Amino acid sequence: MNSLIQKIQPDEVYNLAAQSHVAVSFKNPLYSTLTSTSGVVSLLEIIKNIDKNIKFYQASSSEMFGGINTSILNENSLFEPKSPYAAGKLFAYNLTKIYRDSYDKFCVNGVLFNHESPLRGETFVTRKITRALGRIYHKIQSNLSLGNLDASRDWGFAGDYVRGMWMMLQHDRADDWVLATGETYTVRDFLTEAFNLVGLDWEDYVIIDKKYERPNEVKHLLGDSNKAKEELGWVPEVSFKDLVKMMVENDIDLAEKEKILIDKNLLKPTWEHKV
Repeated sequence: MNSLIQKIQPDEVYNLAAQSHVAVSFKNPLYSTLTSTSGVVSLLEIIKNIDKNIKFYQASSSEMFGGINTSILNENSLFEPKSPYAAGKLFAYNLTKIYRDSYDKFCVNGVLFNHESPLRGETFVTRKITRALGRIYHKIQSNLSLGNLDASRDWGFAGDYVRGMWMMLQHDRADDWVLATGETYTVRDFLTEAFNLVGLDWEDYVIIDKKYERPNEVKHLLGDSNKAKEELGWVPEVSFKDLVKMMVENDIDLAEKEKILIDKNLLKPTWEHKV
């Protein structure tokens, strides 16, 4: 990384690297915490020592708050991580502040609440739902297994949040900002919205499986991004309903292409509970 940054001489570095699946962080805590901690130490040391004013963005996470109650969360809220992933992210958050204060470096933390899109990994619950729905709609999958349907999240569109990341590094001073929509919905709400778009009842297809529940559940996350609105001029542009619609339409189209390949015996279904 040192050789790469010395060669490129970037103006900005965005550290998005992590093993970002919370459930996986319980199964492989060492790997998960190392990706969030050792990487940021390396990058900050390089930026500190290089003869160039490089702006640094650290991708922090709403998981650091722990969701211990239903409070709306902002930059002054207490952190109480409930997973190895969240603990690693909190280390990186604190280290970023330490380098900013100790070495007068332009280092910022973006504390981002859940941000989704059609590019979201298929093991994350939102994309797992929309991918399964597309396959159910085209009759190449019969049902979907999920864990806790009562978990509540502040879900926004990833494109809005990436714009916010960039805006943080264009600000005249380094600081930390929360990015969130200010609305929270349960997994059940997401299911209802998604399945309603194609005229189906999710209860006819969803199976509750305790193996998908976390050992230490984060029950409720709701963010307050007023500081980002006032200081950066950032506001989310894509609503929850539009986000779900975007993801459902994408995955219905994707499943249609899969069905064509399956019908031609060019693709064998490998997902769970296939017909």
